[in-house]
Amino acid sequence: MIVVMKEGASQSEIDRVMELLQSKGLGAHLSVGVETTVIGVIGPKEKVHELGIETLPGVEKLVTVSYPFKLASRPFHPDDTRIEIRGHVVGGPEPTLIAGPCSVETREGLLEIARAIKRSGAHMLRGGAFKPRSSPYSFQGLGEEGLKYLADAREETGLAIVSEVMEPGLVPLVAEYVDVLQIGARNMQNFPLLKAVGRTGKPVLLKRGFSNTIEEWLMSAEYIMAEGNPNVILCERGIRTFETYTRNTLDLNAVPVVKHLSHLPILVDPSHGVGHARYVTDMARAGIAAGAHGVIVEVHKDPSQAWSDGNQTITLEEFDQLARQVRAIHQVMKTFEPAASLV
Repeated sequence: MIVVMKEGASQSEIDRVMELLQSKGLGAHLSVGVETTVIGVIGPKEKVHELGIETLPGVEKLVTVSYPFKLASRPFHPDDTRIEIRGHVVGGPEPTLIAGPCSVETREGLLEIARAIKRSGAHMLRGGAFKPRSSPYSFQGLGEEGLKYLADAREETGLAIVSEVMEPGLVPLVAEYVDVLQIGARNMQNFPLLKAVGRTGKPVLLKRGFSNTIEEWLMSAEYIMAEGNPNVILCERGIRTFETYTRNTLDLNAVPVVKHLSHLPILVDPSHGVGHARYVTDMARAGIAAGAHGVIVEVHKDPSQAWSDGNQTITLEEFDQLARQVRAIHQVMKTFEPAASLV
């Protein structure tokens, strides 16, 4: 349920509601919007009604949320969530650009990529230090050494770092080095891992599982948020369909649907979505046109020599072109925002 506070409710009135809920063993999550302050309540509906919260000073009304994902739902947080990461705001006025190799390979190679994408306007460097691979014989990543290379690249370029964490026991190590913890598609419903990253408070990039529904995806976000971490960035990376000419099918339907259901920012990953470098820029443009807040793509100075996923990796020159086109389309789409708000 949601407690909607009156406009202009005092901090003491808000605190009184929070304290009452918590004293009765109920979860209370505060969301302060531009115009409305709401408190998400986790617990039995009957127990909430027994408290007579609607009679407290400063309370406007008590609303039942029909979605199973309470904290991630739009009613809980009517305004879009914006997450600041090293000076850039995800979900803010400009599209978020995240790029880098599938796997961290060498220190100098990573630095070369980082410098180039920085010149092209990227905000974050992605790179896998621990890699979940379909085959146990494929390259699994450099581990902590790869994290150190990523930290070196951040030190030189100022780019924020995004890297995947694969198991709860690795969360403290990865969190020590990176700015954004990535949960990959294969781990979207690894609930102990979701709880562990939730407890860090660090921003989490949550990729959709390739066989999961939008509701299941948002419920995974709920696991992270229920641990007290509101900094969740959703990422549509393609779902498994019957089509064989692409690796997956990038579900652009998910972008407007998620923006309707949830306040969380959403990115698209066309690299995994299509699996072929020649289509990546096209689908990045399409994702922005659909309303995504940014893109994450795999980039390498020589994709043919990449240690993993070279087929879906674009060159540094192609990324420069992609970045310019994404920013241009985003600027055009901003002119349609007033009309879109009427839908």
